[in-house]
Amino acid sequence: MGLETEKVDTRIFMDDDNFPRSGSPALSEAEKGAEDERNRDPHGMNAHLQLGFEDVIAEPQLTHSFDKVWICSHALFELSKYVIYKLLTLVLAIPLALVVGVVFAALSCLHIWVVVPFVKTCLMVLPSMQTIWKSLTDVFIVPFFQSIGRCFAMVNIRLDQE
Repeated sequence: MGLETEKVDTRIFMDDDNFPRSGSPALSEAEKGAEDERNRDPHGMNAHLQLGFEDVIAEPQLTHSFDKVWICSHALFELSKYVIYKLLTLVLAIPLALVVGVVFAALSCLHIWVVVPFVKTCLMVLPSMQTIWKSLTDVFIVPFFQSIGRCFAMVNIRLDQE
């Protein structure tokens, strides 16, 4: 039931050389070569998704299942993760790529033809609006508050303790 029998049981499913210790599925030589040629996540946007069996399912030291159950569940986890991902990408990758492309094209178009001209227009108009606003506040608001301030400046409050 220890580590030595786990290695023996592992040979039932696959050779030790082909068993992926990193948690990633076992790939053929052609797939390994194609995967090494280009990094599909050069900026590490999905680094948090590199999950292995040990990251999801862990048994404490004192509670272990049977070794064959552990090995079979590990193999099924890796196989199902690999196959389901491949099937989902086969079905969803092309339509979602089309949708995301359309969305980003629309957002780019809106940004280029609507947002940037609007912001530039606002920045162009703001200096003249600032002058008009300053004139309005100098004519109406400043005298009003100055007169209120002078009225209250004459108020004296005296507190007597009796």
